[in-house]
Amino acid sequence: MPAIVTRLNPDQYQLKDQVVSINRVTKVVKGGKNLSFAALVVVGDPAAGVIGFGSGKSKEVPSAIRKGIESAKKNLVHVHRLQTTIPHLVLGRFGSGQVLLKPAPEGTGVIAGKAVRAVMESAGISNVLTKSIGTTNPHNVIKATFAALTQLRDRQQVAALRGKSPDEL
Repeated sequence: MPAIVTRLNPDQYQLKDQVVSINRVTKVVKGGKNLSFAALVVVGDPAAGVIGFGSGKSKEVPSAIRKGIESAKKNLVHVHRLQTTIPHLVLGRFGSGQVLLKPAPEGTGVIAGKAVRAVMESAGISNVLTKSIGTTNPHNVIKATFAALTQLRDRQQVAALRGKSPDEL
């Protein structure tokens, strides 16, 4: 059950951007080949636990990255954390990709591939074990990671769902 997401204001956070992938795209036309670039970008505030991702396309790399950052700022979500890790194990799915996120003790670090690592570091999660299953496409891996992070619940939410107080859990 996906949570209802309210739009977050990007101006109130100290957002840092991270380019995950840049793809060179060629379109064949009658006059030859048109070259353009597509950038996949993750932005986040590690202190606040806010992250977003976006993609931008342009004829030049810097403007594609800039468009990706603007797109990412429009898709910010808040992530529930437990100090430096996640509260519980979760599996996110998107397309043929699945991402398993598992809490880890202090000092473990981020055990993840390039795309998932960018998301975890941007969210301020520094101790987590991950496994990417299925596709290696960075777009689908990031979307699966976001699907997993939006499934995370904190103690108060779980207690409310069970009709108990947080102390009883």
